[in-house]
Amino acid sequence: MQLRYSFRVYPNGPQRSALARAFGCARVAFNDALRARETARAAGLSFVPSAELSKQLTAAKNTPERAWFGEVSAVVLQQSLRDLDTAYRNFFDSLKGKRPKMGPPRFKSRKDTRQAIRFTANARWKITPGRDLSLPKIGEVRVKWSRTLPSVPSTVTVIKDSAGRYFASFVVETDPENLPEVEPVNGIDLGLGHFAVLSDGRKIDAPKFLRRAEKKLKRAQQALSRKAKGSKNREKARHKVARNHARVADARREFHHQLSTELIRENQAIAVEDLAVKGLARTRLAKSVHDAGWSAFVTMLEYKATKFGRTLIKIGRFEPTSQVCSNCGVKDGPKSLNVRVWQCQACGVWLDRDINAAVNIAKAAGLAVSACRARISPGPVPAQRGEAGTHRDGQTTVVGIPGL
Repeated sequence: MQLRYSFRVYPNGPQRSALARAFGCARVAFNDALRARETARAAGLSFVPSAELSKQLTAAKNTPERAWFGEVSAVVLQQSLRDLDTAYRNFFDSLKGKRPKMGPPRFKSRKDTRQAIRFTANARWKITPGRDLSLPKIGEVRVKWSRTLPSVPSTVTVIKDSAGRYFASFVVETDPENLPEVEPVNGIDLGLGHFAVLSDGRKIDAPKFLRRAEKKLKRAQQALSRKAKGSKNREKARHKVARNHARVADARREFHHQLSTELIRENQAIAVEDLAVKGLARTRLAKSVHDAGWSAFVTMLEYKATKFGRTLIKIGRFEPTSQVCSNCGVKDGPKSLNVRVWQCQACGVWLDRDINAAVNIAKAAGLAVSACRARISPGPVPAQRGEAGTHRDGQTTVVGIPGL
C-alpha cells in the first residue's frame, strides 16, 4: 500500500525565492494548458490531448513571454499537466457517477496562499548523506525528520501552506503490518457532545479546538480587518490569522491520530456510521461539525485498519440506530436531540442514547457485542400473578405458604 509521510522543511532565503519561482511557473503552466483546452471546447474542437499540451509547453520555453520556464525543473512543469489531467478525469468520473459530484478544473490564482510542486524520481532529487533534501534548481533544503521512511520514496511534494510553513511530503510503498489478534470489537457513534461513544460504554469527550480558540481568532481577524488592503501590515496580520488556524488544525489532527491508533490497536473490528457530513455542514451545527472533523477521523481509521490488519465496517447512514432498543430490538420511533436517556416501552430498560446507538451500529455491521452496556438501569419487571399477594386481612403470603 502507498502511504504519505510529511516533514517540516526550512528553506533559507535564496531557496524560498527559488521555490516561489517554481510555484509560479507550475501555476502558469497549469493555466496555459487549461486555457488551451477551454479555447478548443469553445470553438467546438476536439479535446486537446496531453501530448499536444506537452509540445506546446516545450515550445513556450523558446518564446520571450515564457522564457523564464527554463529557470525551474522541467519535471515541475510536466507534473502540472498531469495534475490538470487528474482534475479532468475526476470531473468526468463525477458526471458518470463514479465519484462524488465536483466541478470542472478552474484557473489557479497567484493570490492563492497555498502552493505545491511535485518532483518524481526522474527529477533526480535525493536525500543527502547529511539528511538534507536536495531539489533540482533549488538546492539542499534542511528537513526536520520526525521518523524514518520505511522505504525509498517515489515522489516528493513541496508544499507551502497559508501560514507560510514549508513541508515535504513523500509517497512510499509499505507492506501491511499485521498486529496480534485481539478479542474486543466495537461500534463507534460519532457526535458533538462527545466526540466518540463506544459500544463498550466508553465516552470520549470532544476537544472542541476551534471553540476554545475562538476568542484569540476573533481578535486576530479584527486586527486584520483594520489594516489597509495591499499593505505590508495587512500581510503580516493575515499570516497571524493563518498561523492561529494552523495551530487549531494541527491540534485536531494530532487528536485524531492518537485516538484512531488507540482504537485500531485495541480492537479487532470497528464499525462506524457513514455520516452525511456535507449535509450536516449546511445546518446551524456547521461550525461544530467542522470542528469535530469526522471525515478525517474515519479516513485515518480506514487506512490504519488496512495497514495493521484490522477490520473497519461502515453501515448506512439511514440505519435507525437511535430509534431501536439494543436490548430487545423494538423500534421506538424518532427522538429529538435533547432526549439523551429514554426508556424502551417494550422491555422497560432505560437506555443511554449514545451508547445504545453505538451498540446498534456494531450489530448492524454484524459484530457480536453485548447490549447490556447500553442500559442505564433495569426497568420495573411486572410480577407474576401467582407469585405474591395479600389476604383480605392485610397479611402477605408467598405462593404455597399461608400467611403466618
